[in-house]
Amino acid sequence: MPEQNVNKNIFMPRTEFKQLLDAGVHFGHLKRKWNPNMAPYIFMEKNGIHIIDLQKTIVKIDEAAAALKSIAKSGRKVLFVATKKQAKTIVSEHIKETNMPYITERWSAGTLTNFPTIRKAVKKMTSIDKMMKDTSWDNLSKREKLQITRQRAKLDKVLGSIADLSRLPAALFVVDVMKEKIAVREAQRLNIPVFAMVDTNSNPQGIEFVIPANDDASQSIDLIIGVMAEAVKEGLSERKIEREKEGGDEKQQKQQPARQKRGSRKAAAKEAEPVKEEAPKAEPVKEEAPKAGPVKEEAKEAEPVKEEAKEAEPVKEEAPKAEPVKEEAPKAGPVKEEAKEAPVAKEKKDEEAEN
Repeated sequence: MPEQNVNKNIFMPRTEFKQLLDAGVHFGHLKRKWNPNMAPYIFMEKNGIHIIDLQKTIVKIDEAAAALKSIAKSGRKVLFVATKKQAKTIVSEHIKETNMPYITERWSAGTLTNFPTIRKAVKKMTSIDKMMKDTSWDNLSKREKLQITRQRAKLDKVLGSIADLSRLPAALFVVDVMKEKIAVREAQRLNIPVFAMVDTNSNPQGIEFVIPANDDASQSIDLIIGVMAEAVKEGLSERKIEREKEGGDEKQQKQQPARQKRGSRKAAAKEAEPVKEEAPKAEPVKEEAPKAGPVKEEAKEAEPVKEEAKEAEPVKEEAPKAEPVKEEAPKAGPVKEEAKEAPVAKEKKDEEAEN
């Protein structure tokens, strides 16, 4: 049989039509409760109830899952919000596995728009935890301990699931747009993209990623939240693999210079070894060195020059012949005596002048 050309890059949807049909994702609200903005996602009306177009739901689920995967892969957080009864336990069970923040109790107004205040409340909760582990906890009275534990339980109920949220989330996922309208408004005010399960009675305007689905049936919520959680897990696992690869590449880059240095040292050592072996060939030069002995003998022959220099010494002995010149110098003495006789002549002239 000839080989069939199979395209391995064929996109496989995360959900199947029958899977959504069995979960009751297609059931909308009564016709009189519908929102006209949901008309593009409605397939038909049956017995006064709108039926959601599941083909469009499949496409929207894949788009939302791909976006959540990329957000998780980038290391950012997605805040999941589901405060309605049938969605609380489902969201908490699925999202706990992803380590993403979630709120299943009452939404505190200002959770996003007044985020610094929420962070202070979270820090207070962590300080209470440290106090309970510290030795000072034993010194408190029973009444003080009871008050602190009640305060801790209250904070944990409201903020326990977002204690790790150190900054504003990159996206918000809500199960019911009508129920979580305050959270949606805060996200829209801060330009945070919103992912939402939107039923036929809700307004999809302002929602970046609309998932047309039944937001009241627990099976429908479980199916869609499960798909979103899996997408987040995939993004986190890919991020982990990339980090490990980067860490391995950094180690290799650090090891390569060390290996190159070792290799260069070994090569230099090998090149230096022949030089050491050739060094003994220079020994004949040392043997030729004694031939310079005759030069020393010639130096001895040069010694008579020194003796001739000694013969020149009588020239120095002739120098004392000039001494008689020094002895003649005292002959000038009588000049001084004549100088002394000069006053006597003057006296004689004076006497002759008087006569």
